[in-house]
Amino acid sequence: MTNNQYGSDLIVDLLQALGIEYFAYNPGTTFRGLHESLVNYSDGHPEMVLCLHEEIAVAMAQGYGAAAGKPMAVGVHGIVGLEHAAMALYNAWCDKTPVMILGGAAPLDPHERRNRPDWLHAANVPGNLVRDLVKWDDYVVSSTGLVDSFVRAYRLAVEHPRGPVYICLDSQMQESLAIPPVEIPPLGHLLAASPLYPDPGILKRVATLLVKAERPIILADLMGRTPEAVASLRELAELLAIPVIDLGRRFNFPNNHPLDLKGDAANLISRADVILALDVEDLRGELLRGSAGNPPAPASKCQVIDISLRDLAIRSLVQDCQRFQPADITLMADTAAALPQLVGLCRKMAGKASPGGIRQRQERSQKRHDELRQEWRRQGESLSREEPIAMGWLLHEIWPAIKNEDWVLTSGHAALVEWARRLWVIDKPYQLIPAGGIGLGRGMGVAMGAALANRKHDRLVINLQPDGDLLYTPQAIWTAASNRIPLVVVIYNNRCYGNSEYFFALTARSRGRNEETRGQGAYLDSPPVDFVSLARSFGAHAEGPITEPDKIAPAVKRAVKQARKNSGPAVVEVLCRRTDNRHDVR
Repeated sequence: MTNNQYGSDLIVDLLQALGIEYFAYNPGTTFRGLHESLVNYSDGHPEMVLCLHEEIAVAMAQGYGAAAGKPMAVGVHGIVGLEHAAMALYNAWCDKTPVMILGGAAPLDPHERRNRPDWLHAANVPGNLVRDLVKWDDYVVSSTGLVDSFVRAYRLAVEHPRGPVYICLDSQMQESLAIPPVEIPPLGHLLAASPLYPDPGILKRVATLLVKAERPIILADLMGRTPEAVASLRELAELLAIPVIDLGRRFNFPNNHPLDLKGDAANLISRADVILALDVEDLRGELLRGSAGNPPAPASKCQVIDISLRDLAIRSLVQDCQRFQPADITLMADTAAALPQLVGLCRKMAGKASPGGIRQRQERSQKRHDELRQEWRRQGESLSREEPIAMGWLLHEIWPAIKNEDWVLTSGHAALVEWARRLWVIDKPYQLIPAGGIGLGRGMGVAMGAALANRKHDRLVINLQPDGDLLYTPQAIWTAASNRIPLVVVIYNNRCYGNSEYFFALTARSRGRNEETRGQGAYLDSPPVDFVSLARSFGAHAEGPITEPDKIAPAVKRAVKQARKNSGPAVVEVLCRRTDNRHDVR
């Protein structure tokens, strides 16, 4: 039996029972009851994190969910706060991360609404605003319904494929007495269902194909959402010497492993006789890579095996299901459950494989892996004297400044992450948290959420932060400083929306028009933003802009020292060239 007096007290009890560690929010009158309970009733658990925009709060929850594998809670004001949060909810949905949104609402009973603002913060069905961006939503109007709603929401958020959930909390329910106090039963066994296991017969066919294959490859995308799956993938790859192409939406495979051959993806796909796709979101797109848009690149006799839960996450609104790609074997299963069984089957059948074939694949992979790493290192070093600073050299210089730290990398820029994969050693599952999604403004929030999840492990998050993305939510730096979130932010400042510049040039070229006008409406240099002064005004340590290539590493080292010393954000602005773009390293 708990001691809750009000509905909002019971909400706090439930957050504690669910193990929710953080509550990010921007204040709103529609959850004033919950706000008061969190301050005066909760004894500091969960920890409150004040954000200056709902988009930042939800992005933090996205980063936390990706790093911790469980949700943090986000409080949003009735209607207006939910609409602010919608963009970040879309990113969390695309990224398949668990997020728990608690939205306030003016009283459902019209007679309890006090004034015009109450009417403007009320909706018949608030969930309609975000229903296609969440796995589930509910509207709770009495304290007796809270336990069921919270347990169901938490469970759906963490079940694969993971995603955000939304509970609307009637303000009258929050502020009313809970008479008698509501008992919360033991919740541990209720919070997660068993994973979806594969069909044994079909999995045996998969194992047979892999063991007998001459040129098998593995594509891994969201599979790395669980460390156990990462370990099983490595075991499978080493057992049969199968090259792995880590598509990078999670950490799936160590980049220093001799079977890591992402850099040779187009060649391997075109020659493969068996392709095992693990939680690949855009299977057709990956098979087409390097084939100039022709029919799928693999040879016609190639067997494609698709293991995922992708179909369970399809919504009518968001077309993130991608274009349909047939596979020879489609297995709807949780890869974390399927891979250990697949390893066991392959181990039993390993005697049917050609030892010489496995040894030759191993040797070829090792040689090609070493060639790629050496080539990338030469590419990075060849950019050492370029001014403005080149992306490859930026990542080359950051590495010695952080490699002896226990670090985590996050970024919303695909090319920055790819250069890190080329030049750094990324061999631990927690080291890579890409800021998944597609909308700008998520980078700082995701980085702060990842930092919160790793703070208890004393790991330092390194955020490679594009300037255009940061300008959507620069006030996030204040939240990092206010809550003493240890974080190193390296601003990749090319004073440009590079994606727009790139596609403008492509379009102009295809039309036979002037490409030199590509910067109009895309450059951010008139006037240039003073990021250092901006960051300092929010309470962060900051220096820059760094314009000389040999000054990057010392500046990042100082930032690491400051972040560790002050337990807060440290910002380094680096002025970079505009010609770098994510498409250059795809």
